[in-house]
Amino acid sequence: MTALSALVRYQFALLLRSQRWLPPLLVYAGLFGVGVRAGQPVLDSLGYAAAVLLPVAAWLVRLCATAEPDAARHCGVAAAGAVRVQLGGVLAGGAAAGVLGLAATAAVLLLGDAHSTDGRVSVPLLPAAGAGVLAVAACVLAGAGVGALCARPVLRARGWGVLATVGGVVLVLAARASPARAAVSGLTSGSGTGTVPASWGALLGAAAFAACAVGLSLLAASRRG
Repeated sequence: MTALSALVRYQFALLLRSQRWLPPLLVYAGLFGVGVRAGQPVLDSLGYAAAVLLPVAAWLVRLCATAEPDAARHCGVAAAGAVRVQLGGVLAGGAAAGVLGLAATAAVLLLGDAHSTDGRVSVPLLPAAGAGVLAVAACVLAGAGVGALCARPVLRARGWGVLATVGGVVLVLAARASPARAAVSGLTSGSGTGTVPASWGALLGAAAFAACAVGLSLLAASRRG
């Protein structure tokens, strides 16, 4: 556990120093600025903020999984093992996306209107915040799963990895059985009636998907190094 936490800190520091976090941050800030306005229904805005976080989470996980040059990665694998190195990158990228999502949730709660879409029903902010955090967690987990499957060692070619990431994000957001879509649609549907959803099922589904996806990436890491 100590070695894994050290690897996560190392990957996080590597991400910050490389400034490769800047493009996904700017993209998310741009999408957030376009879709979230002061006075909009808070549940709608929370759903939007969570949905656009999913591709950013996949992007950040891919960045952390591919940040090291091959020589540096080989040194890390020799010291801590391929599985820990791979898991450290995934956790660092997911943590970065989670921090971004929590900041966006706080901004929505400050800017949003705590009423239903038609303005007739009051929405309690504390339960709305909890629902927003659940949706953010579901989207981060789903995005991290996509990012882990579309980065090395599962996909080594950068071009194919980027294309697979885009396709995976679209699929996860659009598929009817997607837990991330269920979490987001629960918020938008609840906004129509002023009812705050509890998306625990969506969170568990996203966690199961992420566990399977990350598990496959760890299996590939154990075999390919």
